[in-house]
Amino acid sequence: MTARAAPVEARLSPDHLDGKNPPSDSASVDSDRPIEVIRKRADFLAANRGKRFVTSSFVLLAHRRRADHTIPAETIRHGITVTKKIGNAVVRNRMKRRFRALLAQVLPGHGIAGVDHILIGRKADKEGDFATVKAELEKGLRHLAKKLD
Repeated sequence: MTARAAPVEARLSPDHLDGKNPPSDSASVDSDRPIEVIRKRADFLAANRGKRFVTSSFVLLAHRRRADHTIPAETIRHGITVTKKIGNAVVRNRMKRRFRALLAQVLPGHGIAGVDHILIGRKADKEGDFATVKAELEKGLRHLAKKLD
């Protein structure tokens, strides 16, 4: 007979265990604009017609939605694409986790309302430092905001 594992506090850092600093929702950190995830292939294909910002670690696409789109105009949406050319499942999943963390930190403050943002992973010789990739993403969002206006 095997012993059952004791339940564990799920995904909470030690700072949050005391109850003083409850975990915050990433969509409400810096902005009151709602943030959603793009899940439909047609939305990814439509975003491919948008503006691009290319770095060594990712390609950022930004596509303004049509006025008659079912999603409200103030909503920010994002999607992530990492192909098998990047590496095995471990490498791809790590890249997607990093992209999700980047988007959760950057989009509330720098995201463009009414625009779909797509991050496409690129194969690099060396994985970039998180702060460097974050700075590149912020720079890309500022650049694309000017191009979309």
